[in-house]
Amino acid sequence: MQNFHSKSMNDLYRSFLLLETEDECRAFLEDLCTIKELQDMAQRLETARLLSEGKNYQEISREVGISSTTISRVSRCLNYGDGGYETVISRLDGRENNNEV
Repeated sequence: MQNFHSKSMNDLYRSFLLLETEDECRAFLEDLCTIKELQDMAQRLETARLLSEGKNYQEISREVGISSTTISRVSRCLNYGDGGYETVISRLDGRENNNEV
């Protein structure tokens, strides 16, 4: 993507930080994305969680209904990315363990 760190991209990143509730986040994402895009992102996050739990590609494909190509892409992000998946997964897991979700 050209100009990946453009002002508009930075505004998008900051917009998430301005949301205060899950309902606000849901409303913003549903306005911003198609249902398919949201489903794809949710599948990728679930795939990252399952990979971090040690599940194999076949188990994940069967459970999540996602292609091995996408699983591989998520795996590369987990192994060589900027740590975004790990940050979110650990925080979600922490909330679930504290019954906050």
